[in-house]
Amino acid sequence: MEDTINKGVITIKLGVFTVLFADKSFEDMLKTVSDAGLDSVEIGTGGYPGDAHCPLDELLEDRQKREDYLKKVQSYGLEISSFSCHGNPLSPEKKFADESHQALVKTIKLANLLNVPVVNCFSGTPGDSEEAKYPNWPTTPWPNEYGDILKWQWEEKLIPYWKEVGQYAKENNVKIGLELHGGFLVHTPYTLLKLRGETCDAVGANLDPSHMWWQGIDPVAAIKILGKENAIHHFHAKDTYIDQENVNMYGLTDMQPYGNIKTRAWTFRSVGCGHSSKEWSDMVSALRTYGYDYVVSIEHEDPLMSIEEGFQRAVENLKPLLIREKPADMWWV
Repeated sequence: MEDTINKGVITIKLGVFTVLFADKSFEDMLKTVSDAGLDSVEIGTGGYPGDAHCPLDELLEDRQKREDYLKKVQSYGLEISSFSCHGNPLSPEKKFADESHQALVKTIKLANLLNVPVVNCFSGTPGDSEEAKYPNWPTTPWPNEYGDILKWQWEEKLIPYWKEVGQYAKENNVKIGLELHGGFLVHTPYTLLKLRGETCDAVGANLDPSHMWWQGIDPVAAIKILGKENAIHHFHAKDTYIDQENVNMYGLTDMQPYGNIKTRAWTFRSVGCGHSSKEWSDMVSALRTYGYDYVVSIEHEDPLMSIEEGFQRAVENLKPLLIREKPADMWWV
């Protein structure tokens, strides 16, 4: 542990996934983030998050616009922690799959040009065959056809795709942060490490504890598992409230709309509204212990709070927990 920590100055920075400020102009968004005392921004470039603050094609085509874009971010004392283009490049819905793939490839190229080290996205989920119309996410090995579908998806779709895209990212000096999110083939530490082992080390995790909790995974344990393999490329800060009474009725794979807060088994919450500051502090300590020295990026999806209140609550709860300085020598031994 001591060797890992003392390799360099480990400074975990605080950022935000700026999709929650999509209704603000680029500069107003930067000012809001800067005024909150944050260090970085994670910016959407397409897919589900949209591209409100990143004209992808325009920036790729014009060097001067790229330089101006970066200078504007830096003028507010910020850096870009990552670009994010969460989509489904493996979807059997060909149009959306192609849009997702093109956004990802272009985002990797832009990240390279602007020296942004990480691109966040989803692994994707194909259908159950070449003739499928919609994605299929198997969650049980029996009846046997589900296991057969999963094997086909990994061998024929997931691994070949990420071998190619992972290598492209590596050639562009960019790390891929796959968000471990239900509904996609890579959603647990095991599935992430399995895909990483079949592809390359450019493929890693954008670890979001909110998705660990609702799957019954301890986020601190997930940090240890992935940290040992240097497989955490980015980290989201979002909480989850588990309502055990509703879990007893609906289970953790609850399909009710997110708006059914009273009856849902689990609900996304702002940091500190689902789990204690002690648990968040333990995560920060685990990140440091296993050598993660990058950004904790706030993601706001709390249905009980306004954007501003949810954002501020997360900032207020996280700031005291971050470890900013290199540890002292062990003077007491």
